[in-house]
Parts: sequence; C-alpha cells; structure tokens
Amino acid sequence: MNQSEAIELTVVMPCLNEELTLATCINKAKAFFASHQVIGEVVIADNGSTDRSVEIALQAGARVAHIEEKGYGNALMGGIEAAQGTYVIMGDADDSYDFSKLELYLERLRAGEQLVMGNRFKGGIMPNAMPFLHKYLGNPVLSFIGRLFFKSDIGDFHCGLRGFNREAILGLRLKTTGMEFASEMVVKASLNQLRIAEVPTILHPDGRNRPPHLRTWRDGWRHLIFLLMYSPRWLFLYPGLWMIALGVLGMLFLLPGPIALGGVVFDIHSLLLSATAIIIGVQTVYAFLLAKQFTLKYGLLFEEPNYVSWFNKRSLEFLLCSGIIAIVIGGVAILYSVSFWQERHFGSLEPANIMRILVPGVTLLIVGCQTIITSFLRAILNLPIHQ
Repeated sequence: MNQSEAIELTVVMPCLNEELTLATCINKAKAFFASHQVIGEVVIADNGSTDRSVEIALQAGARVAHIEEKGYGNALMGGIEAAQGTYVIMGDADDSYDFSKLELYLERLRAGEQLVMGNRFKGGIMPNAMPFLHKYLGNPVLSFIGRLFFKSDIGDFHCGLRGFNREAILGLRLKTTGMEFASEMVVKASLNQLRIAEVPTILHPDGRNRPPHLRTWRDGWRHLIFLLMYSPRWLFLYPGLWMIALGVLGMLFLLPGPIALGGVVFDIHSLLLSATAIIIGVQTVYAFLLAKQFTLKYGLLFEEPNYVSWFNKRSLEFLLCSGIIAIVIGGVAILYSVSFWQERHFGSLEPANIMRILVPGVTLLIVGCQTIITSFLRAILNLPIHQ
C-alpha cells in the first residue's frame, strides 16, 4: 500500500487464542479489499493470546494491536482506536462471518450511514451456527427489549458483524468492557440519533475446537442489566407511576368504606396495601429522577427534557416545602387518630374506622419524608465539580 493513500476501511477483529481460524478471516478480508478495489487494512485486537494468534496475524499481513485490559469491549475499543480507516467493520475472528462479503456494509457506509448492523435472522443462520437458546430466546427477547426501550428499529442487537463511521462511534464514548459492548453501541447510537441501517448477514458455524468465550446466562444477564441501567424510565419511572396510580385508586375507593365484589370484600387490609403501593411507587419515581440527573450530569445518557425539566426547575426550597406540607397534613391525621383514641381512654378501637384516618396520614408522613430526602440528594448531585 502506498503510504500516501488514505485508508478507507479497517476490519477489526478481537482475538483471544484464535489460531485455527484467524488466517482464514484475515485472508478473506484482504480478498475483499482486492476484489472491490478498497484501500483497507486488517487490525487484530489481541487480548492476551497465548497460542500462535499474534504470529499468524503478522504473517498474514495484518496489524496487531495489543490490548492488555481483558474483555470483549476492551479489545474492540482498542482495535477501533488503533484503526486508521474512515470506516470500521468489526467481526469475530472465528470464521462465523464471511469477511469476503462486506460490500453491503461498505455501500451503506459510503452512502452516509453511521452504523450498519448485520441481521442474522434476515440473512440466515446456518445449522449449528447458533445455540437453540440464543436463537429462540436470548437474541429475540433482548433485541425486542432494546427496540422497546430505545425506540430502535434494529432487529438483531447482538450481531457481531457491524460497520460504522469511526469518528461517530468514538464520539459515543463507549464504556463497557465485556460482551454488553455490543448492546451499548446500538443503544448509544440510537439515543444519539446516529443514522443506522441494517443489512442481511449469514451466520456460519465457527471453526473453533473449543467452547466460545460467550457464556449464555452470564452474558445474557449482563446484556439485560445494561439495557435496564440505560433506560431508567423502564426500570424506575413506569413501574413507579403504575404503583402510584393503583395505590391512589385503591385508597380513593376504600376510604369511604369497604367494597364487596361478588363474594370478596376489600377493606382496611386492601387500604394498607394501597398505601404501600403509593409509598414504594413514589420512592421508585424519585429514584428515576435522581438516576436521570446523575446520568445526564456525567454524560452517561443524553438529555430527555420532557422527563426531567419540571424536576430540574424546582428549587431545593420548593421540594422541601412540598415535603413539609405532606408531613404536616399526615401529622394532623395522626394526631386526630390519637385524640380519637384518647377520647376512648386509650382503650381498644374499631380498626375499620380508625385505620381509614391513620393509613392516609402515615402515607403522607412517609411521602413527605421521601420528598425531603430526595430534595437533599438532588442538591448534592447538583454540586459543581471540576471536570
């Protein structure tokens, strides 16, 4: 390659002991460069191989980037940072993807797409290429959750073969170090409104003589947790609002007296459960607001003003006053209950009557305390820091 020629495409392959298939993958990528007149390079992001992988890569004409920090995400980020191409196509070095057929990816990248995802369910999954649980449970469920949470159209969140504009992806500041790196790239690209496309991709059985590095349950759980952590709306806000709504409805219906539906009577026991739902729901919504503020402050997520603008506009004093008002109202209800008890010389009471006053009072007292605590936590998160 002429040193004055700018590299258009870098193929990055993470590598950890892939001596059986590495040369095949490199040769296929180089064959694609030659057959499509692409100025390209192959970068092997070696993550501490103890076999002949590094030697094989150099002999095949690839460039090796040594990544000391272990993990799939670390290896890929190291390879992306070492890449010199305008575009990067990443894929596993186990020969499960055909690097000689990258034309659809490059066409879409040249057309201006910033992330081009492969879709194995559209392209085809060869027999024995994907475990049963991955094919019919793990990938479909996690991809559905990703589409639901992040309003993405991607059908295969975890396809290992994908291409992207290098600068656009580096701008996302990807942080995860393990297998969840695949989800983080799609999630942050969707949240940052990058131009994303999908192309059909065929998955072949890999050429390893050992189990893959991917662990079904461990890595699937890490992907799920990542999707939840990056969507505090689904983790905190929506469940919290549902609990508050159900709790308030239950309390409004039961405060006047018991309700009989068929042969079932809902009374103060159900009233207590309604109060519990309100308390937990309020705390969950506050957790959403604080988590959202934290992620925005430290650049982990992008601004969604519709969800937090009203909260951010309220001062510490406003929230403190709101909490104090709730505590006062709740305290009055509790004092009334005590006076009611006093009138009966602190003897036994009819629970069905007194609890209809005491339960709302205690609920307001607790919600007021939650509001005051949250207001101080919010003020702490708003403290200026040196970057």
